[in-house]
Amino acid sequence: MKQLAFLLALAGWASASATPCRVVSPTYTVALIELYTSQGCSSCPPADRWLSKLEAGQTGQHAVPLALHVGYWDYIGWKDPFARREFNQRQSDLAAHNGAGSVYTPEVFVGARELANWSDPGRFDDALAKVNSRAPQASIEVQAHWLAADGGSGAATQRLAVQVRWSADASAHDPQLLLAVKRGGYLTDVQAGENRGTRLRNDHVVRAWGGPFALGTQPLATELAVPAAPGEATLVAFAQDRASGAVLQAVELPLTACEAGTAKP
Repeated sequence: MKQLAFLLALAGWASASATPCRVVSPTYTVALIELYTSQGCSSCPPADRWLSKLEAGQTGQHAVPLALHVGYWDYIGWKDPFARREFNQRQSDLAAHNGAGSVYTPEVFVGARELANWSDPGRFDDALAKVNSRAPQASIEVQAHWLAADGGSGAATQRLAVQVRWSADASAHDPQLLLAVKRGGYLTDVQAGENRGTRLRNDHVVRAWGGPFALGTQPLATELAVPAAPGEATLVAFAQDRASGAVLQAVELPLTACEAGTAKP
């Protein structure tokens, strides 16, 4: 009954909105760029700066950058505030799919394939073009809006209602959908560890994570709890083949205009 009410609420919001907060994946494969990083890693800031520059438009609509902070360097002395166990596990899974027995930071994957020389513009452009040249193996349509805050304007988290219709090519052995909400513009004064005394900027930081969701009842309707923070948030949805780790398609939806009634992030 709760699921039905949620679906009806989403349907009502969509029909009432003159400009639904919605995006549909394109006819080419969008490259998912995953940077595994840590504020406790002295070699990570150059990679963080590289990823930040991608928001200036170098990738257009052809790539979706994500910064996934891992926590396995926390023991050095600085606890990364953005780290999640799920990101540790995802990095390990991607490394295994790439035939590697270990993980490290900073580590970059483009379309679930490791890109060791990510700082080389030519190699990065080639990796991006290779992914974009493939016909997509999944189609994704995403719609979302912020829900009214229960705790007033000072609430520590915001709730995002998400509805997804998606399909996958028959060649995908075990298709799954994952959701992420990212924010940028974070400035952190690191007080300990390898980066002690440094002010770090982090962009495309994943703050909420949902899934994996199996391909089943359509549409998928769920909620994500997103830590409240200044700056714009972006919803990312991507489909993958669990058996191979391949990213089948990705899409992102800026949430600036995704309001519901009086609720606005």
